[in-house]
Amino acid sequence: MEKSKIKFFISFEFILSIIFILFICSSALASDTPELVNTLNAAFENIKDWLLALATPAAAVAVGVGVFMKKFSFGDEERIRIAKKLIRGSLFSYAFILAINLILSAIKSLIN
Repeated sequence: MEKSKIKFFISFEFILSIIFILFICSSALASDTPELVNTLNAAFENIKDWLLALATPAAAVAVGVGVFMKKFSFGDEERIRIAKKLIRGSLFSYAFILAINLILSAIKSLIN
């Protein structure tokens, strides 16, 4: 008897939660753009702007460190190889960030 009561209450809570979620979703979709969506869009735009603002100096510092590491390696092949990897990796990463920004801008222009 006890297990059947527990199963009943669990299924009852599950059904109520489904109805509650459907009610909230239908009321949220009734307006054009809900406030939560606008807030999230603004937050993601701020995050994107901060990442782009930080990516340029970070790439410049990484390339600079790689150049100095290569310059002051004094013929050590290991350090030269690490410096080349650092320069190449930072340039590829920066290019990847710029490409993602370009793709997101294109998607945003297509949506609007």
